[in-house]
Order: sequence, then C-alpha cells, then structure tokens
Amino acid sequence: MPAADDRRREASIAGVVEHLASVTERTQHIVRDEIELAKAEVAQKAKSLGKGAAVGAAAGVFVALGGIFFLQALAWFFWWVLGSPGNQMFWGFLIVAVLLFVLAGVGAMIALKAVKRGAPPTPDMAIEEAKRIRESVQTAGKSQPGLGAGESVGATGPDRTLGSFDDRSSR
Repeated sequence: MPAADDRRREASIAGVVEHLASVTERTQHIVRDEIELAKAEVAQKAKSLGKGAAVGAAAGVFVALGGIFFLQALAWFFWWVLGSPGNQMFWGFLIVAVLLFVLAGVGAMIALKAVKRGAPPTPDMAIEEAKRIRESVQTAGKSQPGLGAGESVGATGPDRTLGSFDDRSSR
C-alpha cells in the first residue's frame, strides 16, 4: 500500500506542476497581449494627434496670410469710418489690435481645453482590461474549491486569518 500511496502522491504532484506550468504560460500570454494592446492604442492616439497638429499648422499658415490682408483692410476701414480726424491713421490700427488680442484670448482658452482633453495619450482600454482580469483572478481565488470556511487564496497562499482576499502585491 505505501508504494501505491507514493505513486498517487507523485502523480498528484506532477498534475499540480503541469497545471501550474499551464497557468504560468497563459498568464504570460495575457500579459504580452495586454502590452501589445497598450502599444497599439498609444500609437493610434499619437498618430491622430500628429495628423491633427500637421493639418492645424497648415491651416494656420493660410489663415495668417489671409488675416494680414484682412486686418490691413479693416484698419483702413476704421480710419475711414472715423472720418480721418487730422490724418491720424493709428486709431484704425489700434482698434484692430484690440480686437486681435480679444480673439487671441478666446482662441487660447479653446486650445487649452482641447489639449487637456487629448493629453496625455494613455492606453485606457488596456488599463481597463487589466483591471477586469485582476478582478476575475481575485474572484476565482476567493471561490477556489478545497478551501475551508473563512479561507481565501492571497498572493502568497491561503490566508486563514483575514477571511478575505489579501492583495499583498499592490502594497
């Protein structure tokens, strides 16, 4: 009988080792997939931000060139509306400058909101997926068969004193 018990014990240990190797391999696969997902997500966001910046810069050049001509005409228009008091042309240009400063302030506020919304490019989907995996592993660890009442599996093994999952890895 002792030989049969030894063989059963060895077979049981071999089965545990095989399952542990399988779990380790699957965990490594999941981690690699999550890293790839994070890389792809960050690359996609960075590419989008780059395209937006390039198109915005090109549009800015055209707007600046058109704006120069428009502002020149507007300054002369204001001078003409004021009735050209003593040939003092600076009043028309001063009015245009004040309008430009107001528009620049409004544009700066809009740009600040847009930058805050898009930065930093973080892999939100990958982080959320990692949280879900962690929760499912914790839940599976709590309801693992073979544990007695008030026991759970923590990061270092069964925990018989706390009665709940003890996440020592996050400390």
